[in-house]
Amino acid sequence: MSTNVLRTADGWWVVRGDSAVPVDTKAATTAELIADRSAVREAALSDDVGTPVDGLVALSPVTTPCRVVAQMVNYRSHARDSGFTGDVPPAFFRKASGSVGGPAEDVVRPSHVKFLDYEVELGLVVGAPLRVGTVVEERDLPSYVAGLVITNDISARDVQLTKTQFYESKSYPTFTPTGPYLALLEPEEFDRLLDLRLKLSVNGEPRQDRTLADMIVRPAQALTLLARFQALDPGDLLLTGTPGGTALKAPPRAVEKIGSLLPPAVRWKAFFKSQARNPHYLHNGDVMTATISTPDGRIDLGEQRTPVADAEQDPR
Repeated sequence: MSTNVLRTADGWWVVRGDSAVPVDTKAATTAELIADRSAVREAALSDDVGTPVDGLVALSPVTTPCRVVAQMVNYRSHARDSGFTGDVPPAFFRKASGSVGGPAEDVVRPSHVKFLDYEVELGLVVGAPLRVGTVVEERDLPSYVAGLVITNDISARDVQLTKTQFYESKSYPTFTPTGPYLALLEPEEFDRLLDLRLKLSVNGEPRQDRTLADMIVRPAQALTLLARFQALDPGDLLLTGTPGGTALKAPPRAVEKIGSLLPPAVRWKAFFKSQARNPHYLHNGDVMTATISTPDGRIDLGEQRTPVADAEQDPR
């Protein structure tokens, strides 16, 4: 059975039900913890009654700096929302590791961002060096992926669309909430990946709900495609795409055709005027709740609950 690991300012913990047992390790980074799996196993099997989990303040179980790479438009439902009608070519983009935040930390909306969006995603935490040119088969996944985390690819849509700038729009501090748990899987549990269901709600209202069966490019193929040009190391993080249900959706075809005839400045002004009427974008005080688990709970990455807060205004 998978082992859920929690990180706090005091160190690493193995979660067992409502309690957590400290891991006797000197590991300071996620990569070092992965290398010290024996200490994790000892904590999981110990007789220690543990500490109540709800009394611990969880940090991201993925330590930084690290590489953070993400897949773009990788669920069929998201492709439909985004206006794709044919095949979607696989694509990747980078996020700054400074965007990684804790599972209960405020997501801070910069003052110049008007259209803040959410994207719940399964994060793969790399467990072994992935060198350029590596081909990863399904049976190889346990050799390269140590575990799974909940991530949320927060996006400043007005920056992303007007500048065609993914890196900036998704890399502000707190824009990658991660955790609470790093689920370290046993090899046979990788067969259950497609059973994992991703859910995200805002203020209790369901927004996203799909299993990995909706994926276009699955993890082994994604790692193979990524390894054509990008090496990864233990502790690096791959976000594997989001299902449909985000606030941003492509305009109807007729509207899109009319818009294509307009000058860019006029087109964007009209588009964002229409988006201003969309109630699904995130605002100050909203709370996002995200979960990823199998129906039977054998793999359960916990619950991520992140409030949204506006950045403080510069008093100058």
